[in-house]
Amino acid sequence: MDLNLIPNIKHTDSDNFFLLAGPCAIEGEDMALRIAEKVISITDKLKIPYVFKGSFKKANRSRIDSFTGIGDENALKILRKVSDTFNVPTVTDIHEVSDAAKAAEYVDVLQIPAFLVRQTDLVVAAANTGKVVNLKKGQFMSPDAMQHAVQKVKDSGSEKAWITDRGTMFGYQDMIVDFRGIPEMKAFAPVVLDVTHSLQQPNQSSGVTGGRPEMIETIARAGVVNNVDGLFIETHFDPANAKSDGANMLDLAHLENLLTNLVEIRKVVNSL
Repeated sequence: MDLNLIPNIKHTDSDNFFLLAGPCAIEGEDMALRIAEKVISITDKLKIPYVFKGSFKKANRSRIDSFTGIGDENALKILRKVSDTFNVPTVTDIHEVSDAAKAAEYVDVLQIPAFLVRQTDLVVAAANTGKVVNLKKGQFMSPDAMQHAVQKVKDSGSEKAWITDRGTMFGYQDMIVDFRGIPEMKAFAPVVLDVTHSLQQPNQSSGVTGGRPEMIETIARAGVVNNVDGLFIETHFDPANAKSDGANMLDLAHLENLLTNLVEIRKVVNSL
């Protein structure tokens, strides 16, 4: 899929991987604008095509008292403000069929969560909006099985699909990335590696998902070496106090160094 089909995306001629990055959830306008401004300054410097990521609501929570959002309309309006302020495309995840058309009024890419990627009605509703559909590979699915999710998008009349690998369940409380899946899934659609969710440690007895953020660069480097088309990285200026997924998010202060290293690795890979 041609990245230039996404409104306002930049640096598509740089031969870099593209980046989906931002906070797990939209917590407020100031935090979203602050994170977006920083990431945009880094990606412009490194010439990385960039899409700002933020969930307008979090439906798949471990506990009923977990943070789910600031209100759908409020969060979607903040995503639009990020786009209008910085002239950058945005992506958010949807959880119900009714979310598709609603979110499509505000963002450029609709993301199907890994838990829901087999939900035909949801995938079709996203495809029918005409937006790019980012299909997250189910933690319970083989890479080969993702061809059927992509085919649902195509059968809906759209060629605008990505696949994002976010790891596979390894026992009850860990994830593992099988890098053999990257070339396999690239036969079906462009492939993104979700670095931070691949380092989750789900199903903790506390009801709060854990993570291994110290391994972010390890996983990201391996993804670039293995020719992923894009990277997905959740980042926050204060992960310890983030309202969702703080345990596996990258501290925003470390993002520039990480991306600088990854761009250099990409140059080597491109030269081979």
